[in-house]
Amino acid sequence: MDNEGPTGTQGRLGSSAVDLFQTFQTHNPVIGVVHLLPLPTSARWGGNLTAVIERAEQEATALAAGGVDGIIVENFFDAPFPKQRVDPAVVSAMTLIVDRLQNLVVAPVGINVLRNDAHSALAIASCVGAKFIRVNVLTGVMATDQGLIEGNAHELLRYRRELGSDVAILADVLVKHARPLGTPNLTTAVTDTIERGLADGIILSGWATGSPPNLEDLELATNAAKGTPVFIGSGADEDNIGQLIQAANGVIVASSLKRHGNINEAIDPIRVSAFIEAMAEGLKAKPTKSTGVDAPAGTKSVVC
Repeated sequence: MDNEGPTGTQGRLGSSAVDLFQTFQTHNPVIGVVHLLPLPTSARWGGNLTAVIERAEQEATALAAGGVDGIIVENFFDAPFPKQRVDPAVVSAMTLIVDRLQNLVVAPVGINVLRNDAHSALAIASCVGAKFIRVNVLTGVMATDQGLIEGNAHELLRYRRELGSDVAILADVLVKHARPLGTPNLTTAVTDTIERGLADGIILSGWATGSPPNLEDLELATNAAKGTPVFIGSGADEDNIGQLIQAANGVIVASSLKRHGNINEAIDPIRVSAFIEAMAEGLKAKPTKSTGVDAPAGTKSVVC
């Protein structure tokens, strides 16, 4: 047997790429997003947590019915966001909601605490048994509408070790709604996020919510990742996913699954099903590799 990791990558001391098949039961997962209504202490908090929970349950059920392989929960409607730590009430509410969703659907659940509270996301995930978190800025410095956000991989990875947690860290590279300080270099950013930040997976987005990354950037990111999974992080829809998935391992999708494609509407299970079908058609045209990283959904490869 060789010394490659579960996704066919050379093992990294203290960390390894997330095993997509083990986590999602497919090598090419579709992760649907539950955008939570405003939570306690946010600017638009409506004072009714029950309504927030019911909407989250409806959206998670719609995503599961449509056939997604995973679900990620975000405090999306809490904008404007703090750039770092959120209020404890937000952590409490998200913990309650994620726990309820995990009892409602069988798909693995992840967490993104916006704008960049990776510590709270990791704490929630570790306590309720969620499988992964999304971190908008793990390494480097980004100029955002919240101000300068600095990645803090050192503290986050130490915290994960202290918790004894195996929650996977999926990290954005050159995250949307932000600009890097200095000249951006995608290849270097991907390499640093994996090798120096120890991310378990990479997320590449367009410049804003609903804007897709271009195919050339996805190809650059995938080549630089050297086997670590790369996810499309924004802008995927029924029309473009067949092409985009040629240069990625998975996708995180939100806006295009909403009714009429409107970010403020609820999830439409018919649009979810159509997206899943379009993704499956795209995967049929995708070359498979012996490592199993790019194998079609629903198949399992053996590395030896």
